Amino acid sequence: MSMEIITKKYERVFNHFDEDGNGRISPRELHICVESMGGNLSESEAEAALVLADSDGDGELGLEDFVRLMEGAKEEEEKVEELREAFKMYEMEEGCGCITPKSLKRVLGRLGQAKTMDECRSMIAHFDLNGDGVLNFDEFRIMMS
Repeated sequence: MSMEIITKKYERVFNHFDEDGNGRISPRELHICVESMGGNLSESEAEAALVLADSDGDGELGLEDFVRLMEGAKEEEEKVEELREAFKMYEMEEGCGCITPKSLKRVLGRLGQAKTMDECRSMIAHFDLNGDGVLNFDEFRIMMS
């Protein structure tokens, strides 16, 4: 998809959230934008996002900055969905919601990377932030980053 088509796609949204019609989105307007779409973004987080996305340093987002920010968020969502699919492959015990040493051993064996149970426990322990001996999705995400 060309940048022009992508920009047009977001232009209506941008104009809707540009409450004062000045062609720029302020941190407050970004906060309201994200909240209205079901997201969770404090005003201070919106200010931090603006610092990162604001290409001209004026403290507000122009349309091009807004498009880059939204496309980046979309890409992040796609990555998370891919990780969820990968997580499901490892999560063998239905309803467990976690990767156990046994399920890790089984999947690694299928991938031609045979490991012992102790090796699998050790691999999990490295990213097991809450110390329960298994990996939940958030811990798996950290491991894969």
